[in-house]
Amino acid sequence: MIVDGQNNHAVWPKSTIMMKQYLEESGLFSVTVQRTKSVWKAEREEDFLALASTGDVTLVEEPITDASFGPNFSDYDVVVSNFGWRAAPWPEATQKAFEAYINAGGGFVSVHAADNSFPEWKAYNTMIGLGGWGNRTEKDGPYVYYDNMGKKITDNTVGKAGAHGKRHRFPVTIRDTEHPITKGMPKVWLTGIDECYAKLRGPAKNMTILATGKDLSETAPTDRNEPLLMTIDYGEGRIFHTTLGHDTDSFENVGFIVSFLRGTEWAATGKVTQKIPEDFPTETAPNKRTFQLSKH
Repeated sequence: MIVDGQNNHAVWPKSTIMMKQYLEESGLFSVTVQRTKSVWKAEREEDFLALASTGDVTLVEEPITDASFGPNFSDYDVVVSNFGWRAAPWPEATQKAFEAYINAGGGFVSVHAADNSFPEWKAYNTMIGLGGWGNRTEKDGPYVYYDNMGKKITDNTVGKAGAHGKRHRFPVTIRDTEHPITKGMPKVWLTGIDECYAKLRGPAKNMTILATGKDLSETAPTDRNEPLLMTIDYGEGRIFHTTLGHDTDSFENVGFIVSFLRGTEWAATGKVTQKIPEDFPTETAPNKRTFQLSKH
């Protein structure tokens, strides 16, 4: 199940359909979309809203909580969040139901700005491991990153969470080469035109950093290697967290597609059966698959 409806990234109605199609074309998933009835920042890709078959929605100028939003999480093996910064809080009962679902062994995938969402929701911050923006500060946990010598750093410095430089193609470095999600990937590969999230901070409990990204733009907020692909254990549940996925080119990058599919399979089952494709990016070639909407 993909959940969406309120995201500051204008691509979100389209990227939900892109992820749905990627998942279903893998032959491993049947995907349902559950959407808040009040949708925010959907205008640019409004034509994609109806393709999710979620019923009538209302475009709103400011995010508001949808009191009726209450998916039956237990019907699904994994939940993918395409919510984003400033998304209105879910109803309290829905939050509790989601916590119970993950704690009992459900899977969860946090995509890009989903780690900006719900800063006041304590359990959610634990689930995603690290988050940004939304007035997250040292109160929410440390910064976590790798220095340029390859050492993992946990930093309790006072400061706000969340920053990024100019969008560009940047190198991803695999830090855990044996995890099912990243096993077989090149040690270094290039993203699409994307944002390299930096200065993320949070509880970072039971979290494994699978890969980091290095912002090489002229506006890079840090000179360090920032967490990019992560897994988090929460109760019996499995979470895959990717900071990739800013806009269409980002979602077309083969590295995004493959890591997203492998991460979602792992979150759902604890295993990965998909092979690394021949067109996977390298250190010098980002490689993309131009999205074409399926007619089926």
